[in-house]
This record gives sequence, C-alpha cells and structure tokens, in this order.
Amino acid sequence: MDERVTELFDSGNGQSFASRGIASTSWNVPSGTSKKSLKIKKGKDRSYRSIKPNNNTPYLPPEVEEGNIEYKLKLVDPTQYRFEHLATQMKWRLQEGRGEAVYQIGVEDNGMVVGLAEEDMKASLTTLHRLAEKVGADITILRHREVDSDAEDARRIAEVLIRKVPDDQQFLDLRVAVLGNVDSGKSTLLGVLTQGELDNGRGKARLNLFRHLHEIQTGRTSSISFEILGFNSKGEVVNYSDSRTAEDICENASKMITFIDLAGHHKYLKTTIFGLTSYCPDFAMLVVSANTGIAGTTREHLGLAMALKVPIFIVVSKVDLCTRATVERTVRQMERVLKQPGCNKVPMVVSNADDAVTAAQQFAQSPNITPIFTLSSVSGDNLDLLKVFFNIIPPLSNSKEQEELMQQLTEFQVDEIYTVPEVGTVVGGTLYSGICREGDRLVVGPTDRGQFHKLTVGSIQRNRSACRVLRAGQAATLALGSFDRTLLRKGMVMVSPDMNPTICQRFEAEIVLLFHAKTFHKGFQVTVHIGNVRQTAVVEAVHGKEELRTGEKAVVRFRFMRNPEYLKVGAKVLFRHSVTKGIGHVTKLQPIAQYQPSHSSDEEA
Repeated sequence: MDERVTELFDSGNGQSFASRGIASTSWNVPSGTSKKSLKIKKGKDRSYRSIKPNNNTPYLPPEVEEGNIEYKLKLVDPTQYRFEHLATQMKWRLQEGRGEAVYQIGVEDNGMVVGLAEEDMKASLTTLHRLAEKVGADITILRHREVDSDAEDARRIAEVLIRKVPDDQQFLDLRVAVLGNVDSGKSTLLGVLTQGELDNGRGKARLNLFRHLHEIQTGRTSSISFEILGFNSKGEVVNYSDSRTAEDICENASKMITFIDLAGHHKYLKTTIFGLTSYCPDFAMLVVSANTGIAGTTREHLGLAMALKVPIFIVVSKVDLCTRATVERTVRQMERVLKQPGCNKVPMVVSNADDAVTAAQQFAQSPNITPIFTLSSVSGDNLDLLKVFFNIIPPLSNSKEQEELMQQLTEFQVDEIYTVPEVGTVVGGTLYSGICREGDRLVVGPTDRGQFHKLTVGSIQRNRSACRVLRAGQAATLALGSFDRTLLRKGMVMVSPDMNPTICQRFEAEIVLLFHAKTFHKGFQVTVHIGNVRQTAVVEAVHGKEELRTGEKAVVRFRFMRNPEYLKVGAKVLFRHSVTKGIGHVTKLQPIAQYQPSHSSDEEA
C-alpha cells in the first residue's frame, strides 16, 4: 500500500487535491475490460465527466478457463452430444461463480466481437434457455449491444446472467459495509432499499434500522446493525415491501445482500473499525452527501477501506436537495480524491442501466475501478441503477478458494453475545474456516487466563432464518443453550477440539505509521484491531529504531494489556490512538502456553 494513503486518514488537514479532468468516450465497455484498456486522456476540462470506454473496440479479453464468464459465438440447433457438453460447461461456470455465470453470445473464444443476426440470436437464446432448464438455473438478459460492422444486416451481441443457487446452499450471500460521514444518508438509503418505500425527507425510512432510543432521538447510528436485500433467480428485488418477515425474504431470494450499517460520527470510530475488521465485508459502500461533499470522516473511512483492501464504491446521496452544478462539483471532488497518489482508483460514473451492468463486472474484476452513483432516497432518482448493480455484482472468492477454506478445521469468530429468552446464550459472528453443524462439539476461548471451554452448538440461524449447516465465509448466530454467558466476550473464537490454537499476550507486527502528531516510541499505548480482536496494547519495542514518524515502517512488538488473544501470523493489524493511526500485519507470535480444553472455569489451560 502506498504510504501516501496517510493523507486520507488526516481528515482534518483541510488539504485539497488538484487533478486533471478525464475526457469522455462512449459507455459500452465490454465485459472483462481491464484498467489498462480504459484509455484516459489528460486535459484541462474539469466538467462533470468520467472515463467512458471505447465502443469501437472489436475485441474483448480472451476467454479464460477459470472464472464465471463464457463466450459463445452462436448456439443454433446443437446435436444431443453437443447439448450435453454445453450443459456440463454451464455447470462448471456456475460452480466457478458460486451460483452465477455470465454468457456473452456473439463473441468468439479469442474475444473477437462478431455479433449475430436477429434469427441466429433468437435461436441461440432459445438454446441457452433449454440449457438453463436442464441444470435448474434461471437466465436474465442483461443487455443487447449493436456491433459496428460492414454487413448489411444489423448484428448484435447479448449479455446473459445465469443464476442457480448451489445445491448445498439456501442462497448466495454478499456482505456490504456501509461507510460515510455522519448525516450523509446511510441509514435512510438502507431503509429505502430494504423496506421498499421512499423516505419522506425527515428520516422516516431509517427508523426501523435503529437499535437504541438515543439513535432515534438524534438520528445518528452508534451501533452496528444488519439489513438484508434479496433478489430472486430472475433478478427481481425481494424486500419487506412484499415479504412480511426476514424468513420470507430468505425463502424467496436466491441472492442476498447483507448490509452492515456502520456509524459515521468520529466518536464511534472504534465501532466502525470493528465492523470492517470483524465482519469481513466483501465490499464497502461509501455514502457522500451531495450538499456537503467530502467532509468529516469521509476521507478517513475511505482510507480505512483501502488499508484493509476492501473494494469500495461511492454513492452520492441527497441529490434532490442540490442543483445539478452542486452534484457535479461533489462528483468532481470525489474523483480527484480517488485519482490522487495513494488511491490510484479509476472512477466510473453510472448514469444508466447499461453503465450499472458494466460497472458491476469491472468492479469485481479490477480492484482499481470505482463506480460512482448519484441518487436520492426521497425522489428515488437512480435507485434502480444501484439495485441493478447489487443484482449483478459477483462474489470475490471463487469456488476453489471456498472449497479450500471448508476443508480446514472449524473456526468461528465471536462478534456479538446475546441472552435470548427460552433459548439461552447466543453468539453471533463469522465462520472463518471449516463447516459448522447443529450438535457439533467445539471449544471456545481464550478466557482471561488463557482457557478454552467445551460447548455444543445448538441451533443455527442465518439472516434470522433457520440453517442446519454453516460454511466458511458465512455469518450466523449460534445458540449455545445453557452455556455460561459470563465466560464469553467479544474477540473469542470457537474452534475444533482438534485445532491447536496459538494463545499469545505478545506479538510482533510489521507496521506503517499512517499518521502521528509527534513520534511513536516504546511505551506508547494504542487500541489494536486484528480481525474480531479489539484491545489496548502497549509498544514494548521498536526494532532497529528508537522512534517512528509518519510514513515510516518498522517491526514492533506489542503486548496486550488485559487478556491473551488467539492470533495468526499474517493477520492484518490496524491500530489507533487519538489521531495516531497505523496498519500492518502480524509477523511473529509469542505463545504463552499450549492450550488444553477445560471442563470448568476453575481449570487453567
């Protein structure tokens, strides 16, 4: 990561970032276009424009064996043998995309855009429908595009989304962290998306999202809340407007977007960081108010997402309150920040449904592409474009990575702890690796004295609906029955008894000091975030240096002030104290002892 990303964290320095405008070309970027193929022309024009890909490009990137994108020139009257082969191929693409695949019809395997006449296109789409029926999938035509050619007949290519929920899953699941400054409209936007009703301009849509009375009174989120938005196999929205409960949404949806609503006020920064590090979001949505622009914690939240390598896209809200000139100014301001050294992002302004399709595919394939949406939660302007984007956006990890994680021993990170009447102790969190089933016997820890205690998993719920099997990467709540809640705390892990977890009070990390007012030295205390671990630690040594200044790197030894923790080498480290911020990764652990599960709280590991 570029050390100049420190400028993003110094949100109060009042600096402005000058940049040059980007000349616009036409929108229809072919699926799979890389950042290098987006030709950027520098000039002094600073109008409301973004990169727009070249429509005359005759080639897409060549087809690759891995991934969920398949090119087909035409599918006209295949033989039975050919049909069976195509069905097997579709199953492979769906498996690679964890239930989603994109077919480009009218494109050769080398990426050459040929296009088909109307009759051949109809026949090819009919064959694709038959293939989808055979494998139990649904298809949605995302768009048709005309091909520039010398032929007399008009030729087109079609882009088709194939969706099938894997047999071992209830639905596809993506997690989106919602970031942005206080009063930027984050909770209101989520309320509109998930409830299906527009806001009245006074915050009515966000009331169902708040968890505490003071949040309702102030209109400001201080805790982490979760909201869901579903899409059925045909790409239609499933939310509370046509479903009474979360269980209904889960039953009717084949793809689920789980929004993690985080706090925008600087006072609750530790809660926001915990949400980003602990809940492992697939993407982050940075909401910026059109009338205030980049203000408060906006720059800091962008820096946090980039430091943790969470792909991010931008939503400029409240466009109904501003003139078009004000909206354009906010978008240009956002583009300048995204293109500055340290960010090196390529902004793409989404203005129609075709742009939304392109943005979703480019965003998943290149970490540098950053879509920008402009919308209103009151008038509903461009809300449909955001829904199209969510419907098409694919998961980041492929089936192979998922399979490797599932074959490891069970490890569940404890993020929330509840007591539910008639159920008992319930923990919420994310399954980092392995598979968890009802009735599994696990051990949980470490406690204050480094202990691990045995427990049995009762029922499992995902998105408030029952689930029998939990797989790596999925978030859920687990009922633990009569297990003593006082033995639990946030930051613990529930692991397989066969695992030998490393419990340590001290660890070393290679860090970059992103911002510090003075010097960083031995004896300095910071709040450390490592996954679901959040605890105060003291700097015991800075190897090779007496002290650190902003932008410098070093290997530092930390010691937790209270409890030993379960850590892994290579885990991302983020630490903060007042204006001090740093990022790094764990390089070495100093285990305090080998653990041994205990039956009671009096036995030490």
